[in-house]
Amino acid sequence: MEKNTLLAVVLSVIVITIGFTVQNILYPPEPVSLAETTDAGTAERIDSRDAESPSRPEGESGQEQLPREGVAPSERPVPGNPVREVPREGISGDPVTYQNETMRVVFDPAGARIISLQLLSYTDGEGPVEMIKRGGTDRGALEFHFGNETAPPVRTLFEKVPSDDQHTLVFRRDFYIEGTPGQPFEVKRTFRFYPGEYVIETAVEITNSVNQVIPLDYAGSSYTISFGPQIGPSYAELDGRNEYRKFFYYDGGRRRELRLRTEDRSQKEERLHWASIAGKYFAVIAVPGSANYTWTFSNETPRGLDDGAAMYLSRPLFRSSANRDVQRFYVGPKVTSILNRYDRSDSNALGLQNMNFGRIEDRRLLFGWLENILKFAMQVIYRFVPNYGAAIIILTIIVKILLFPLTHKSFESTSKMQLLNPKIQELREKHKDNPQKMNQAMGELYKKEGVNPLGGCLPMLVQFPFFIAMFGVFNNHFDLRGATFIAGWITDLSAPESIWNFGDFVLPLLGWNDLRLLPILFVASQLLSSKLMQNPAAGTSNSQMKMMQYGLPLMFFFILYNMPSGLLVYWIFSNVLTVGQQAYITRKRKHQATE
Repeated sequence: MEKNTLLAVVLSVIVITIGFTVQNILYPPEPVSLAETTDAGTAERIDSRDAESPSRPEGESGQEQLPREGVAPSERPVPGNPVREVPREGISGDPVTYQNETMRVVFDPAGARIISLQLLSYTDGEGPVEMIKRGGTDRGALEFHFGNETAPPVRTLFEKVPSDDQHTLVFRRDFYIEGTPGQPFEVKRTFRFYPGEYVIETAVEITNSVNQVIPLDYAGSSYTISFGPQIGPSYAELDGRNEYRKFFYYDGGRRRELRLRTEDRSQKEERLHWASIAGKYFAVIAVPGSANYTWTFSNETPRGLDDGAAMYLSRPLFRSSANRDVQRFYVGPKVTSILNRYDRSDSNALGLQNMNFGRIEDRRLLFGWLENILKFAMQVIYRFVPNYGAAIIILTIIVKILLFPLTHKSFESTSKMQLLNPKIQELREKHKDNPQKMNQAMGELYKKEGVNPLGGCLPMLVQFPFFIAMFGVFNNHFDLRGATFIAGWITDLSAPESIWNFGDFVLPLLGWNDLRLLPILFVASQLLSSKLMQNPAAGTSNSQMKMMQYGLPLMFFFILYNMPSGLLVYWIFSNVLTVGQQAYITRKRKHQATE
């Protein structure tokens, strides 16, 4: 085999490997269930769709825990003493709203639960980001259940208790274990907010009217607090890139991801520092109190939603007649400066420290360090040029300048190869019947002229780490969410742009219903760049080289079609600079050759 052909084959393998590497990074495979996932045969599944019960009028039991005929197993409460509310007239069922500068929260007295939580500093379309997606269910956040995670949420009306603190809401209600109406116990739920903070402090106080342990024992749990059935903001689909929902937990040493299959759930019984339902840009992080809770994570789909993500904290049994548990919930953006606020007690109003909420952020092991550098550089540029699209272009120029010595040397090598083409063709003709002699003569020519046949490929390989790091920046950097570059066209640098929507029509096989201009501009710039960098000495008629010139841009067209527009802006402008640099070097070489 000719040496040039062998080099072309090796280079093709490298290019294809890079292509598949990029594809695996950008389109990760579906996660599989880990060994820690609960076996479906050991416990009944949670079914969020069956946990929907409308608010009941007073006088009817909203907490009858006895199994009912004709009810699905997942709807049946766990065995134990049924709980009933103490009848009470005159409790208002009107929603209660709390608002500060960071969030607007709406409570439903039926269960003293949150049915709406909007983050006022962030938008989703024309309104604030809504962190609770309820779908067609009657579910909400911070639901209260008597028993473990399989028990239905409480729908009894709670009375709102006056509070001296305008940032604290208190709800209470009396219940009793069936058969002991003369021994009621009080359940008090307290929600404390802190202006400027994204952490909600909740407390559950359960006090018996007699001096004995409250016999709340449902499969080893007394009560459960849940957050679900899905967290916001809105999304078209959870494709793992544009938006996702992941479960994380932190044991005090490292963050771990809990991967569940569709319609699956998992339990953790060890003590956790915190656990989270995380989206691409927002997250809910639950911090338990001193009790050793059992954690349940579920992605079972509730009614009216395409995907579910719920988290349950089940408290162990009581050991006294009066109990008070405190939990904290971070509900907010995945912004480094905000998350790190809870690592120092003097940086937040709650006095929290060493929470390590920053571990919730997406980190890439391979080029994470480069991603952080590029993110920092872009933030600095944005302070002077308040347009992230312009900042991307300036950052591209800076990267090109930093890589100039390396790319300039490789471009010169490509130009030399083009100038040597007549001599190479002459050697091909001279030794066409002796490939070994031809390769030896060409090797001597390359050595004499100081040319590396593979030197022209170096720019692409050098740009690969920057491409991966840039993808991480554009796909995960919070500040790019909703950042406009060109009004009416590129309105969100973290998402794909569109110049025409096909409506209900979807392109067969591809699944596209938008026409995007940036991927087309990318292919054009890449083809022009490849044309100028083409090395005739390696054999332009060679199929491998043709694949590199035309096949690689086409492959990346499909890979990048639904990529963040910021990434394409970077690569297109990088190609434009590359074309200018290569054209200048080629013109300079030709001028030198004619002298």
